Amino acid sequence: MASFDGSESTVKSDKYRSHIYGEGEKNTVWRFGGPPNYDVVNKLFEEGRTQVWEEGSPEEKVQRLLKTWEMEIFHKVRLEDFKPLTLKNTHSALTVKITLNALHRTFPRGFAIEIIQVYSGPPTIMYKFRHWAYMEGPFKGRAPTGEKVQFHGIGMFQVDDAMKVEKVELFYDPGELLGPLLKVLNWMVGRLNNFISRGLPVHTDY
Repeated sequence: MASFDGSESTVKSDKYRSHIYGEGEKNTVWRFGGPPNYDVVNKLFEEGRTQVWEEGSPEEKVQRLLKTWEMEIFHKVRLEDFKPLTLKNTHSALTVKITLNALHRTFPRGFAIEIIQVYSGPPTIMYKFRHWAYMEGPFKGRAPTGEKVQFHGIGMFQVDDAMKVEKVELFYDPGELLGPLLKVLNWMVGRLNNFISRGLPVHTDY
């Protein structure tokens, strides 16, 4: 996730994503009023990544494509503003990103993502990825724990001759992501059962 910073002092570049700034984006319609600022999540990425890929390597190229894809589906409104994407089949991937954004208060620095390995490419690019964040915000009334939440998965980009993404598929175990959250939910259920067993009135807002 990223913040929006419309100040004039913002450095107009991003080390890991394309198609945010520049002449080609002067008419882009942004979902939150302006181009996103990924400084915070980039720092999280640099501090926690397990691989540093050489610029121009297959892994670095796929990692940039993945990060750019995430940025565009979440921050750009019009299909004509999408540069490396044709968006023929991204429903499940969009659902994943929207779900992660719904947890923004729980993970205020956002989710970082890295490529672990590229198995094949193009036109069918298969890769392994890792997504991670820290529970530094409240969740359903429970105080922040600072615990790291992460999950690994396999992704597929189907691209055309111009390297535009035609299809996206993601495969991952949601238990890796939900496990720490379920700990909090179990704590909440235990608290609720304790109140009930004592015959005390219960009020919930979640």
